[in-house]
Amino acid sequence: MKLLAVAFAGLLALSVPASVSARGAPDSFADLSEQVTPAVVNISATQVEDRKAEKLPPGGQLDDMFEEFLKRHRQPNGDKPRRSSSLGSGFVIDSSGIVITNNHVIADANEIDVIFNDGSKLRAELVGKDAKVDVAVLRVKPPKPLAAVKFGDSDKARVGDWVLAVGNPFALGGSVTAGIISAKNRDIDSGPYDSFIQTDAAINKGNSGGPLFNMAGEVIGINTAILSPSGGSIGIGFATPADTAQPVIEQLLKFGETRRGWLGVRIQKIDEGIAESLGLGKPRGALVSGVEDKGPSASAGLKAGDVIVSFDGKAVPAAHDLPKIVAQTPVGKEVDVVVMREGKEVTKKVTLGRLDERGAKPSKVGENKPQAPPAAAATVKAFGLELAPLDDAARGKFQIKEGVAGALVIRVDPDSRAAEQKMAPGDVITEINRTPVARPDDVQAQLKVLKAEKKKTALMLVANGQGQARFVALPLE
Repeated sequence: MKLLAVAFAGLLALSVPASVSARGAPDSFADLSEQVTPAVVNISATQVEDRKAEKLPPGGQLDDMFEEFLKRHRQPNGDKPRRSSSLGSGFVIDSSGIVITNNHVIADANEIDVIFNDGSKLRAELVGKDAKVDVAVLRVKPPKPLAAVKFGDSDKARVGDWVLAVGNPFALGGSVTAGIISAKNRDIDSGPYDSFIQTDAAINKGNSGGPLFNMAGEVIGINTAILSPSGGSIGIGFATPADTAQPVIEQLLKFGETRRGWLGVRIQKIDEGIAESLGLGKPRGALVSGVEDKGPSASAGLKAGDVIVSFDGKAVPAAHDLPKIVAQTPVGKEVDVVVMREGKEVTKKVTLGRLDERGAKPSKVGENKPQAPPAAAATVKAFGLELAPLDDAARGKFQIKEGVAGALVIRVDPDSRAAEQKMAPGDVITEINRTPVARPDDVQAQLKVLKAEKKKTALMLVANGQGQARFVALPLE
């Protein structure tokens, strides 16, 4: 056993690069905790609801009966406003009284109080908030300068670095937990700019809005979410990186709102099938699935099928990286956008517009679509799909707007790759390998061409009823 242990240790020693030197855990976090804790605050957000709003407007016997029911069952003082409160965390970034927290901590609150480490309390005013990054900026008016902390460079933080989380879990008051950075750039599907820091430092309900510190006492993240089936910490917590939050905070302080750059394209991620069909070698970049008619990219000459690999000198490793880069670029700036088009790099100059934050969320492909095919349709089958002509009757039945043209999907084999790619009845195939499709026969014709060219996949441009398009790569079997 002893010989085996020595041999195993020797193997480990050989596998570690000479440049790597292990560092032990800090002897104590006490000094760091003492340094940063005074700047961390508790947030009490109160929503006042008018109970009189329970009354129905006059207008009939049913209304009278309901009002009588309320009178009989209403508790004493039942007409008084009902108050509901939530607790979270925050931190001071300016000694004059600027406090940062999560948007979801103070959302819809009528009253916001900031409670300091010494127990004192100040009423806060909302400077601005942003739901997409989940950040809110508050202002209080303290009688004397407050203890404050500074943001650090979250991009320089490394997986395995020690971090300290401070906050107000379960309303217990100031609590400190330590851990490491478990991962970076996590996409948890909570918003368009997801790039969370993952940590195993204990984060629980009430920690939201609190700071995540590096060992220099700098805020590198804002604790925002946890992954937990029970509601308690299981060692998987997420913090919004400082480099994502800071530009938003600066805009909220300056304008009271966000002013994000807008490229005017719809994008999608690139899987291995799409990468192979486009000749990219491996998945990379952001695939343009559509261009806004009057957007900045349209006038610059970007097209559906372009793959954006660089934006303003910054590499775009994957589709979810692009929205964050664009949003942080100043409105009106002219930038170089490098795209892969037909196997070649092409550079386009685009002057960014301003993102309309009120834009409606696009419907999902296959959403609210009938399952029955139009009557008496001449159909063909390909890729596990049944395709029919897109005539007026089908357009009305599947609620497909004018301007969308191609081969209509009326059935999808549930065991097919098309089903795995979320294709659904009501989708319309508009192109195959950049060749327009007008009817089902065109799909079959393109299949013959691709097979003759010994292609492995077919790259299809597929639109939903509203005209929102995406690329789907299906194998030629």
